[in-house]
Amino acid sequence: MKVYSKESLIEALKAIRERGWIETQRKNNNGAVGHTLEDLLGIKENNLPLPNAAEWEIKAQKKHSTALVTLFHMEPSPRSFRFVSNILLPEFGWVHRNAGDQYPETEKSFRQTVHARGYSSRGFIVKLDRQDGKIWIRFDADAIDISAHGQWYQEVAGKSLNEVPYWGFDDLFHKAGTKLHNFFLVVAESKKINDALYFHYQDIFMLEKLSKDAFVDAVEKGYVYIDFDARTGHNHGTKFRLRSSALLNLYDEVRKY
Repeated sequence: MKVYSKESLIEALKAIRERGWIETQRKNNNGAVGHTLEDLLGIKENNLPLPNAAEWEIKAQKKHSTALVTLFHMEPSPRSFRFVSNILLPEFGWVHRNAGDQYPETEKSFRQTVHARGYSSRGFIVKLDRQDGKIWIRFDADAIDISAHGQWYQEVAGKSLNEVPYWGFDDLFHKAGTKLHNFFLVVAESKKINDALYFHYQDIFMLEKLSKDAFVDAVEKGYVYIDFDARTGHNHGTKFRLRSSALLNLYDEVRKY
């Protein structure tokens, strides 16, 4: 595998940009933009070989993408409560769509994505307390979309979260810092020609110094989503996800080449 310096990597990315439209050999469209770039650079699975720069990564995304990027997994506090499995799922879960078929008839689901811009259709929202340095999950039965969840509404009307799940700013930023390393971001246009997928890698960014304040701002503006994915038999983990268009705003230093 070829070893790059930062300078030679930038030159390699510029050379790829100059090639224009490149047909991908990746058959799976999901992730093809990143895998194709790795193929072109001769690296594997984001193993970016930069000497003395172990915490650098390289990412690629499609221009104008509205996709959500998974940042990290982190369960809410108090951790000893095992909040999702012991409170949210049994108290506020609903009948799993495969209950009585793939799973027992008693199987419940608590799978939804919430953010700070407004209540989810099931009445959950993200709230911030800057003074205490915490992000909370709130529930309001009056915010439930009864047209979509009328039967479930009858089960949870009048309920409240006596213990509120939360994440501390410091804990979140520490977790983000272990996952959101300094990295190169390459943005590409895409198109199909005779059913073949092509990419033109265009914008090259170098991002450094993740900003705690910018991360909190992104949560408050609703660019960060909290994704619950649990059922009675298994909690798949609580994910923090981000609109890819907001990624550049999380770093103090952004250079474009």
